[in-house]
Amino acid sequence: MTFDNPLLFFLCSIGVFNGFLASFYFLFFSKQKRVQNFFFGLLLLMLSIRIGKSVYVIFTEPTDRNLLILQIGLSACFLIGISLFYYLKSSVENIKKIPNSWKIHIAVLTVLILLVGLIRPYPANRAIWTQYIVHFIYASWGIYILLSAFILKNIFKKLFNKDESCTTSELWLVGVFIGNMLVYSAYIVGYFYLYLVGTITFSVVFYVLLIFLLFKNNRENVFQDIPEKYAAKKIADNEAKFLVNALDNVMLKKQFHKNTNVKLKDIAKELDISSHKLSQLLNDNLGKSFALFINEYRIEEAKQLLVENKQYTLEAIGFEAGFSSKSTFYATFKKIIGQTPAEFKKQFS
Repeated sequence: MTFDNPLLFFLCSIGVFNGFLASFYFLFFSKQKRVQNFFFGLLLLMLSIRIGKSVYVIFTEPTDRNLLILQIGLSACFLIGISLFYYLKSSVENIKKIPNSWKIHIAVLTVLILLVGLIRPYPANRAIWTQYIVHFIYASWGIYILLSAFILKNIFKKLFNKDESCTTSELWLVGVFIGNMLVYSAYIVGYFYLYLVGTITFSVVFYVLLIFLLFKNNRENVFQDIPEKYAAKKIADNEAKFLVNALDNVMLKKQFHKNTNVKLKDIAKELDISSHKLSQLLNDNLGKSFALFINEYRIEEAKQLLVENKQYTLEAIGFEAGFSSKSTFYATFKKIIGQTPAEFKKQFS
């Protein structure tokens, strides 16, 4: 099926055009010569070639099509998944130099798809490509999407944890992953129903991510080097002791633990330090996560209520202490104290 609607052509091609521009920038012109920027540029380039092939197919009559262009588009599709995977992995692990194993991996995949194209070129083997090679390409893309989800597992946990907040860079990585997954899903749907879906999805995803960058704080950090992981740099003992005392005073005064939606940045702001520094203090100097730190205050509050307020139900005590649900209260109390709230209360009956 072909289309000749100018507006439809614009919607389909605008994402491809800007995708090429962005890919060339990150690959060749970005001042930040980072591994992450290289793989992001490579991801955009492969996607743009693949989507460009789709636009070409949609708006060209079958008798006028250059089949070599179709082969190039499908071959690029074979490298989308690996580009996404290494972009996310290099970002999460803050890789400074591309490992040789990564280079070999990409080289093997590139040589493989080139050999297939030389031995079985698309123009002379359309049936083989349609029945076998295309399915293999999409299966490979899907596998790398699953592996990419595994790379982001800790960020996904933070995303759904009320006690922790994701950084702009982490949200960006999730957005890139979801965008890629949507484009992949759109092509799977388009393969059986409407081929047009994939090209429009790419344009929409491209501009949604652009809007995210324009309206998000700290957006400049997304494509710049991030500091070395602070775990190796503990806060000096004297400063840490001062901050711990200040932290205890703030917690007693403001009762942050009673707020079920409290964020690390809320407490950091009250202490007049950065969220990064407070996280460093908790993780490296106190050896606990923010969630555990808050829950320990909640448990102490709950213990006091269990002893002094016998008219309260256990559920009411949990909510009063700052827990968002009865099950969370019970599970956390048992984990920290080693007893259920009922068992603890029974000692003082």
